[in-house]
Amino acid sequence: MPLRSTYATTLSPIPSLPAPDWEKVRCLPITDNGERLLPLSLAPAPIRVYPAYARLGIPGAIGECFVREGVYRALLAAARSLPAGIGIIVLDGWRPWRIQQYLFETLQEAIRSRHPTLTEDELLVRTREFVSIPSRAPNAPSPHLTGGAVDVTLCDEDGIPLDMGTLFDEALPASHTDYFELLTELTPQQRQARDHRRLLYHVMQAQGFTNLPSEWWHYDLGDQLWGHYAGKPGVHYGPAELDTIENRWRRQLG
Repeated sequence: MPLRSTYATTLSPIPSLPAPDWEKVRCLPITDNGERLLPLSLAPAPIRVYPAYARLGIPGAIGECFVREGVYRALLAAARSLPAGIGIIVLDGWRPWRIQQYLFETLQEAIRSRHPTLTEDELLVRTREFVSIPSRAPNAPSPHLTGGAVDVTLCDEDGIPLDMGTLFDEALPASHTDYFELLTELTPQQRQARDHRRLLYHVMQAQGFTNLPSEWWHYDLGDQLWGHYAGKPGVHYGPAELDTIENRWRRQLG
């Protein structure tokens, strides 16, 4: 489903931003505001939920997409601002640390096997391009562990994903958000993918989200990566945990 040409022409190009300076990212102070994690399956249309890692059978992945309440409301506002017939699919939100570790180690080994001459520092840079270091540190958590990071794409009114140029989680240069902006000539299909990325970028940005430049699908709100790109002096989402029955009993009986 291509965007209406009149709408597509109003979308400004996606700006090219540098990769995050992770040392600066992790230095941003966190004052957690205590917002709860909410399941996005509660959200009405035009939000759809497809927990990608659970569907792929990754061990320990959960069959739901949780985000902080502020992210939930901002996502819903972004989805409601889309043109008629277009919605948002949420692919991942809050991510348990063990899943972050699995993704990081799996991608790192895949890169190592493909490029055996890379140094450890080079390997780390290549891996962090698409998966951040797994961390539960209170002052420097992985973005997805906070409930402030979310992976999204667009869909038509039947729930079919729109063409974004690459699939979710493809570790390719073409997954960089500005990839199609930097090409001098585009095929009709590439132009359509570029317009879809522009639409997603601008509706998310309008609700306060920032984008990770190497991943067209990754957006942040309230976490350290958001603070880095939004120029904030501090952030309000630190590490978060699901409110399981075990955690409730421990609090009640503690």
